[in-house]
Amino acid sequence: MTIAILSALPEEQAGWVEGLHGLRATRHAGRQFWQGRWQGQGVEHELVCALSGIGKVAAATTAAALIERFGATRIVFTGVAGGVGPGVRVGDVVVASEYLQHDFDASPLFPRWELPGYGRARLACDPGMSAALHAASRDCVGSPLRAHHGLVASGDQFVGTAQASQALRHRLEAAGHAVLAVEMEGAAVAQTCHDYGVPFAAMRTISDGADDSAAVDFTEFVRDVASRYAQQILTGFLQRLLHT
Repeated sequence: MTIAILSALPEEQAGWVEGLHGLRATRHAGRQFWQGRWQGQGVEHELVCALSGIGKVAAATTAAALIERFGATRIVFTGVAGGVGPGVRVGDVVVASEYLQHDFDASPLFPRWELPGYGRARLACDPGMSAALHAASRDCVGSPLRAHHGLVASGDQFVGTAQASQALRHRLEAAGHAVLAVEMEGAAVAQTCHDYGVPFAAMRTISDGADDSAAVDFTEFVRDVASRYAQQILTGFLQRLLHT
């Protein structure tokens, strides 16, 4: 079993590559991949880390390469997102239970958001991996912040105004999709992993409210907060996953 850790930006994965033993770097499909052994509390395991870049196509390409070229049998995505659900605040963590592409629309041939050939709009994350990720998130996130578990939406759009955020949330809720957070990669990775039969889970640290302040201090937040969360949560996640 080879576990892959995937992120869009270097800051979202800071520290993982440096902590691997027997590090090997490979350039493939325009991406950099790092392979090595991770050690923690008596557990040692082969990991591969990769940066997808931003957007759904880039994320799907990288996920496919992880599976085809590097033999990844499980993929976990770590990064940041905008919070749109009730009670989801900056600094909270959202672990995805399902993913939806909020910008996908093949109507009137298919219902809005439904993926042709799949018969549904949502794709589920792996329950066991997600449970371990959520438990690790709860251990890491201290009060008054929270670790949430629910639907996350992806799209090739940076949702950066309150008007756009509210409109997106209301459209989805009216169709029965109560979304907690919005980002730009996860749903594409979920679809790729679904196609290959590879278990997938994802966590997102909430960097903003997907509103008019979304671009303020984004880089600083990712570097100082999200990267620290990612290291702590993924360490706890791997320990849980590999001890079961």
